[in-house]
Amino acid sequence: MIFSIADRSVVSADEAVWGQFQNGGLAVADEDWLPTSWSPESNIAWTAEIQGYGQSTPIVAHDQIVVTSTSGAEKDDYHVASFAMDGTKKWQVDRTNPSPFKNSPMVSRAAPSAVATQDGFVAFFEGGVLVGLSTSGDVLWERDLVDQFGKIEARHGLSASLEYDNTNVFVWIERQTDPYVMAIDPATGEEVWKVPGLGSTSWSSPRLISVGEESHLVCSASGKIVGFDPSTGDRLWEFTDISGNTSCTPMPAGDGRFLMGASGGREERNAGSAPQNNTLIKIEKSDDNTFQATAVWRADKATSTFGSPVAAGDTAAFVSRAGVLFRLDLETGERVSNTRIKAGSVWATPIVAGGQIYLFGSKGTTSVVSMDVGKEIATNRCWEIESEAPAFGGGHKIYAGAFVKPYLLIRRGDQLFAVKQ
Repeated sequence: MIFSIADRSVVSADEAVWGQFQNGGLAVADEDWLPTSWSPESNIAWTAEIQGYGQSTPIVAHDQIVVTSTSGAEKDDYHVASFAMDGTKKWQVDRTNPSPFKNSPMVSRAAPSAVATQDGFVAFFEGGVLVGLSTSGDVLWERDLVDQFGKIEARHGLSASLEYDNTNVFVWIERQTDPYVMAIDPATGEEVWKVPGLGSTSWSSPRLISVGEESHLVCSASGKIVGFDPSTGDRLWEFTDISGNTSCTPMPAGDGRFLMGASGGREERNAGSAPQNNTLIKIEKSDDNTFQATAVWRADKATSTFGSPVAAGDTAAFVSRAGVLFRLDLETGERVSNTRIKAGSVWATPIVAGGQIYLFGSKGTTSVVSMDVGKEIATNRCWEIESEAPAFGGGHKIYAGAFVKPYLLIRRGDQLFAVKQ
């Protein structure tokens, strides 16, 4: 079996089973080992403490689990930690933040996820630290993007994870002034190309979308989605008939198609039309060899929050800020079902695994929903419900989930949980 992103082989499944943010938008194979039931007292194989706090996805590759975090009152230090498959810490690399900023729930805290490459890992932090690491934690190269290209300023911080196509690693710095997208050689850290960014607010991540025999690097920011040529950085197309698309990452939905989520939250100007911006978009090549992106359908009521929508079999799944799961027909956009889930609002992107959707509620409850009927079949937690409701962004939150046989890994800001049925 080959683990692939946008139809490009990355590394063998023995080496990488969750090699990047959202697993590249790929579903997990139907396996009988997938856990569906757990609690603080049962089916948690191990837990691992993470130094400081982080909001990134655990990366599983090269027979280890890698997480990133930050610590200190001013996010003074960044950390890349590796754990063995039994939860034992293998190594940790620490780096000083070149751009200290108050450590607060209102800003990103080690939000960008790392990527697994052929030879190790590449990690990036919102303070400008970009570092290449071997599988044993040796620093292969390091870059300070603030020193090279200037200060990174963005409302609520930078959240864009890294993307990888087996040739280049892609870094997206959508800052307030002079934003940019760049490709680097993962072996050396050297720049392959660097082009202007989108010039709009974004906390989403770049995503490779397959279009025929090639791939496009797709970036989404408020009111604009742009497709880049991964080899050159050339802009291939631009889609502007959208709003509220600041947080969700484009999610693959078949050749040349991707789901786009949008919300009508406090950062958005056009809350009333939020459902119309939750859409399926298709990229097509014209007779003159140029590309266009158009909306195939738009939702009637479905909206998103921080978690991106996912393609789940023949349906598209969106979870609203109120914790309502909308299932729409993937081809037509017609509503199949809508269910209020016990997980509540999700910040982590749902995972499609086997015939189920795993919905990670931001406050710690995970709902498991049957794809066939849209029915919630299990509700689980890794820690007890907190007695007091914390302020926005405070308290313990689930930021990501990842599957690696025989575990479901759940990432909390300060802890990693391994669930095993």
